Amino acid sequence: MIEARIAPSVGSLPAAQWDALAGGNPFMSHAFLSAMEDSGSVGPGSGWSPAPILIADAAGTLAAALPAYLKSHSQGEYVFDHSWADAWHRAGGSYYPKMQIAAPFTPATGPRLLLADDALAPALLRAAEQVCADNGLSSAHATFIAPEQVPLFERAGWLIRSDIQFHWENRGYSSFDEFLGALSSRKRKDIRKERAAAQQGVEIRTLTGAEIGEAEWDAFWAFYQDTGARKWGRPYLTRAAFTLLGERMGDRIALVLAYQDGTPIAGALNFIGPDALYGRYWGALLEKPFLHFELCYYQAIDLAIRLGLSRVEAGAQGGHKLARGYEPVQTWSAHYIVHPGFRSAVAEFLERERAGVAADQNYLAQRSPFRKGA
Repeated sequence: MIEARIAPSVGSLPAAQWDALAGGNPFMSHAFLSAMEDSGSVGPGSGWSPAPILIADAAGTLAAALPAYLKSHSQGEYVFDHSWADAWHRAGGSYYPKMQIAAPFTPATGPRLLLADDALAPALLRAAEQVCADNGLSSAHATFIAPEQVPLFERAGWLIRSDIQFHWENRGYSSFDEFLGALSSRKRKDIRKERAAAQQGVEIRTLTGAEIGEAEWDAFWAFYQDTGARKWGRPYLTRAAFTLLGERMGDRIALVLAYQDGTPIAGALNFIGPDALYGRYWGALLEKPFLHFELCYYQAIDLAIRLGLSRVEAGAQGGHKLARGYEPVQTWSAHYIVHPGFRSAVAEFLERERAGVAADQNYLAQRSPFRKGA
């Protein structure tokens, strides 16, 4: 018999045991998830209550884990289920609380079933379903699942949903210029013009590890607050989160800052994984043409090439990324709905939505900036 339990937080668990299951993904790491907890970005008052579900082996060592949260809203997820919540409330049900299996505030792909052995996946998902049943939760949602794990959810009977992001793929480029050589002539010229305009009059520095101090985090916090206030109404992360991230995983962070006359005016925050660079946050206190593209997209490509990484994940949405060498790829989520009637309605919705997503991806792929045969 396999037993599962719920822990009060990721931070309460042994870091080495958790990280042994996380596979090097920065957003599944003990450092990242505990920083979210210890900074107050998740926890009391945030609508995100940590509830990691665990299975241990006979020696008491973690063998499987779900990064689960009990949620009282649908903010900070980037896979939108507001229409599902509205429909369920109109039918007299209570959509919240629900369970979210995710890296908080992070639309980046990665494992959501942290497993020493894939054979433990069914038991781990059954445990999540039981938590929903025992606690009156309407549903459980695993978002931005690594593609190789989607079949594990599908075999358990969870509903599968897809969407589109824009990722840059490293086809063995030795330099940014070599990447540009794979684009059509017009796109190549456009990007060179954008980079020249963005870089005029500014100094761009990429900082990592001990190079990022409190002064740099203070500057980036101002950028992040501005973007967060415009996009979400309020920033999701607290100021303390950035200090803790720098302390706990600074070697996996690349902070790109633009300076004008020695003063930082804009920045982009990236996380470095074993095979990917993940662009997360951006902000600016001074408007400058194309600076957003330079810091978030072109500098990320430059860095990924230097580090030999296979791709750049540039976050949610953004069709404008297509013209800058980022290509449409499918992302995946899985959903467990407790009520059979509501589950049936959601399944029908997903069937209709799937056709639209496929059509969108086909449309976007036909507008690739790459030369034919490149």
